[in-house]
Amino acid sequence: MITLLIVADDFTGALDTGVQLAGCGAPTRVVTDPEFSPANAAGAEVLVIDAETRHLPPSQAGAIVEGIVRRAVEQKVPYIYKKTDSALRGNVGAELGALLAASGEKALPFLPAYPQIGRCTRGGVHYIEGRPVAESVFGIDPFEPVRHSDIAGLIGAQSGVPVHSLPADAPAPEGQGIYVYDASSLADLERAGQTLAAAGRLHISAGCAGFGAVLPRLLGLGRAQQPPKPRLDPRLLVVCGSVNPITVAQLDAAEEAGFARLRLTPRQKLEPGYWNTPEGEADRARIEALLQANPRVLLDSNDAGGNGPTADYAAGLGCGLEEMRVRIASSIGDLVAGLLHSPAVGTLLMTGGDTLLQVMRCAGVRELEPLCELEKGVVLARCTYNGCTRHVITKSGGFGQTSLLTDLAARLAAQADTTGTAAQADKIRNV
Repeated sequence: MITLLIVADDFTGALDTGVQLAGCGAPTRVVTDPEFSPANAAGAEVLVIDAETRHLPPSQAGAIVEGIVRRAVEQKVPYIYKKTDSALRGNVGAELGALLAASGEKALPFLPAYPQIGRCTRGGVHYIEGRPVAESVFGIDPFEPVRHSDIAGLIGAQSGVPVHSLPADAPAPEGQGIYVYDASSLADLERAGQTLAAAGRLHISAGCAGFGAVLPRLLGLGRAQQPPKPRLDPRLLVVCGSVNPITVAQLDAAEEAGFARLRLTPRQKLEPGYWNTPEGEADRARIEALLQANPRVLLDSNDAGGNGPTADYAAGLGCGLEEMRVRIASSIGDLVAGLLHSPAVGTLLMTGGDTLLQVMRCAGVRELEPLCELEKGVVLARCTYNGCTRHVITKSGGFGQTSLLTDLAARLAAQADTTGTAAQADKIRNV
């Protein structure tokens, strides 16, 4: 029986919130089918549905969320959580309004802060590392810029539902509408959550992975004994479909540290079906050879010095921004899905929700199981591909320190050294 349904608007967001529950021992499933029924989630306590509404028109996004919530209410799922992006990208107003309308509740508590990674809400304004979100790197994103730092204004741009701003220590709301809670620390999120739980006001709620980390304790989910972390292949293939400057800086640092870096050409990214052409198949074979020769590889969709060449190539094809985004994600999906069978591919790290979704779709994978966080916002998951288990690390484009990729590679190498030492010790003991 599902206790908690989480509805996310993209794949990496679904995983970074789902892992908060899985990491506490709550059996958690993450699926990419908006029509998936909670009744079919056998053995799970938490179901996360990636509704893939991030890039849809607001009305369409709201309709999808409303349908998911209505089915959950009909099946008497006790708790529903609308996962929003921690930088407020996407159709936040339309989706929160749809959740409230479909739930039958009169008030929706919204806790958008993720103070664990420096994303806070003060006075109803959302901040990224101390800067209003619309003035941060997320305000200049070429595909989904955030125009409002004031959360009431952001919601109001897509919904007519009344919006109220509250401090973290406010009593549980008695009125109607969406109630936005301030939070500058994890303690603030816990304080607000405890008040809401005591008043029985968490049947519906919304926020990002920040408040998601608090939900297990509030709802009594999970168990004391957590599953062990798996051993990972020390070879690392990083697949980047993000243009976020945070990720670009991480790639640059990794290249400087010795990672092999392959930048996809505009044609490889934008020509439909390219990887199924003779030239594309030859390029894929060369990429596989690169993986065999190098234990750490960056597969990058960004042009050197900015993405002007890709934009120019797209313009020559008559592609607008949205079609360009879709074509790039689909191309990466075709390429990487064709590499997954190769023994040259070790641990896979994918950054960007579009990239992750398209790779999984092209590989015929519709579900990932979140296992644990390797760092905040960096999720380790596993899936079954052609009868084999493959581990995948995922992260949103806007997460992480500059040294993230080199730090992860060092951890994988250290883990492999420990495994090798343990195996050698076993051999000695068995002599």
